[in-house]
Amino acid sequence: MARLNYLFTSESVSEGHPDKVCDRISDEVVDLFFREGPKAGFSPWDIRVACETLATTNRVVIAGETRGPASITPAMVEAVARAAIKDIGYEQDGFHHANAKVEVLLHSQSPHIAQGVDAAGNKDEGAGDQGIMFGYACNETPSLMPAPIFYSHKILELMAAARHSGKAPQLGPDAKSQVTVRYENGKPVEVTQIVVSTQHLDEKLTSADVRAIVEPYVLEALPSGWVNAKTVWHVNPTGAFVVGGPDGDCGLTGRKIIVDTYGGAAPHGGGAFSGKDSTKVDRSAAYAARYLAKNVVAAGLADKATIQLAYAIGVSDPLSVYVDTHGTGKVDEAKLEAILPELVSLKPRGIREKLDLNKPIFARTAAYGHFGRTPDAEGGFSWEKTDLVEALKGAF
Repeated sequence: MARLNYLFTSESVSEGHPDKVCDRISDEVVDLFFREGPKAGFSPWDIRVACETLATTNRVVIAGETRGPASITPAMVEAVARAAIKDIGYEQDGFHHANAKVEVLLHSQSPHIAQGVDAAGNKDEGAGDQGIMFGYACNETPSLMPAPIFYSHKILELMAAARHSGKAPQLGPDAKSQVTVRYENGKPVEVTQIVVSTQHLDEKLTSADVRAIVEPYVLEALPSGWVNAKTVWHVNPTGAFVVGGPDGDCGLTGRKIIVDTYGGAAPHGGGAFSGKDSTKVDRSAAYAARYLAKNVVAAGLADKATIQLAYAIGVSDPLSVYVDTHGTGKVDEAKLEAILPELVSLKPRGIREKLDLNKPIFARTAAYGHFGRTPDAEGGFSWEKTDLVEALKGAF
């Protein structure tokens, strides 16, 4: 039986965290191929990108496999990397968008992988890899995300906006947050612990000084009344945090998969998202699973839902579809498992078509979570739409 009274904690990291810098650069490369490929007459259906980035003191290494037009050069890849670093805000001696050495080591995708993925003759497009993917939704927040991760993201988003606008010029790009939420009768009711560690540009600032800067954004992010006299704060608990970003800690693509998803409140299949085009089911099927889970909860069929999809490389149809409503369901889970693939094709091509994933929409996902975001006019975060609600209600 599920526990009703407990504490649960999730963390987030900012766009300037070393791993997030790498996620952003890798996704900028994906967007570059989807943006420039069609201009050169290359079908977006045929674009392939699997890009990994490493960042350390004034050095960025970009490696991986791609397929696209020859017009996309290493110089173009380097340019989008530098632009991303500049946009994040790194102009420091140890990591600077203009001074960092950028090495591009991208090469052609393996033909043996390509033959399993590409459609040919009577063969439909296959999955880009084997694996399991999970989607999750719950009614704890308006975005149908778990409260701890949702508010951890919100704190850092507000701090970043203040930094970019000039309202908080003392803050640097690198930051982390962590929120511990107390649940009562299964519902989030208050925050018991708050952790914020943020890079600051003035060496003289104390932890108390930094708290005075960030506290208004924390309070703005959290629901009224959730922070009270009992809430324990930890702001820059180690003291000074001036050296940050890739100069302070090496970054790699794909090391923040729990931050990217549900903050530990739901299972994770293990595959990272950033740097991968939409044939990679690690990414596209995880988006599809979230889309289905969110619509199940939005339709009122459950208070929370976990959906698992499984794939084999080169095979179109998912090997399994699993639904768990955690004892909150109003309908039979086995029937949901049968109906969901009828409403949305869960083949890789079907997912790409339904969610319109052959677009340069991925760099915006690289920080503050891939889920719980607002769909935008350019097609970003299409998996957050709740346009299956009426069909799901009708099916039951």
